[in-house]
Amino acid sequence: MALTFANKVTVGRILIVPFFIATVMYISPQHEYFRWLALGLFIVAVVSDIIDGYIARIRGEKTKAGAILDPLADKMLLMSAFICLYIKRGYFTDIHFPLWFVVAIISRDVMLLLGSMIIQLTTGKLEIEANRSGKFTAFLQIVCVLGVLLRLKFTFVFWYVALVATFISGVIYIKEGIKALNEPTVSGN
Repeated sequence: MALTFANKVTVGRILIVPFFIATVMYISPQHEYFRWLALGLFIVAVVSDIIDGYIARIRGEKTKAGAILDPLADKMLLMSAFICLYIKRGYFTDIHFPLWFVVAIISRDVMLLLGSMIIQLTTGKLEIEANRSGKFTAFLQIVCVLGVLLRLKFTFVFWYVALVATFISGVIYIKEGIKALNEPTVSGN
């Protein structure tokens, strides 16, 4: 079966991630243009996330592949952004992510990915549905990344809001995961 258009957009977003990582890692005072290129790639990836979701809804192209690829693409983009921007903190001396913030953000995402794998292995099914808290958290995390790339000094204010939202959405997803694991299985007898 061929990929739907929405899934192709998602795959395109996944393919942007290595280029985003490379541009962030090449940022230096002598190569300031890489910061702008990284910013552009990040914005394209974020906009493509909005587009593929919209297309999937209006065209009725919601698929199992999209249900897995879309959150995977989101996690790949945001996790790589936080890790790379932390590594490049020497360049972003005026505003950069502290280690505690990066660890908190990535820990939640790793727990969600591991939890999803456990649910898949245990129940044989995986239905990943983003809830409002998860979408709001992703929005705040995107704002944090954009703030650092744009070198906006007030960005640190969003870190604390994003941290609280990350914690709350993590708790909500864990509760939903436990509920999914506790659902009775239907036997084929």
